[in-house]
Amino acid sequence: MGYIMDLRQKIGTQPLIMVGASILIINENNELLLQLRKDNKCWGLIGGSMELGESLEEVALREMYEESGLMPESLMFLKMFSGQEFYYQYPHGDEVFNVIAAYECRSFTGLINYDQDEATAIKFFPLHHLPEKMSPPDQQIIKYYVNKVVNENEE
Repeated sequence: MGYIMDLRQKIGTQPLIMVGASILIINENNELLLQLRKDNKCWGLIGGSMELGESLEEVALREMYEESGLMPESLMFLKMFSGQEFYYQYPHGDEVFNVIAAYECRSFTGLINYDQDEATAIKFFPLHHLPEKMSPPDQQIIKYYVNKVVNENEE
């Protein structure tokens, strides 16, 4: 099972502080890889929660491979996200306050193969033409990335 699921068996749906990592995987065409999540039917970033003993970078590496089939050749820390705007209630009722380490990956190997237990599709999108229905916690990270990183590089 996982650390968060073990806690859930003890406390139910009460709010938890959930620490994890998200990876903004950008291809050579400056497109962002997103997965269509099964739980909330929204497009979201590759990422997940930390297990006991893992570093945040290890979480990013593990989740990237598990959810996309890709392995990073380089991974760059982008920013830590937390606070009230990262509160989220999952469709099944679990509540979390996310603490998310976001990473950027522009160099990777492997073939895309998504986790069919968590997603129904995976696709690269142009950064200025992203889907409207985005997973709420990921939306904040993507907005930051597009506004601060991409727009600054275009100036």
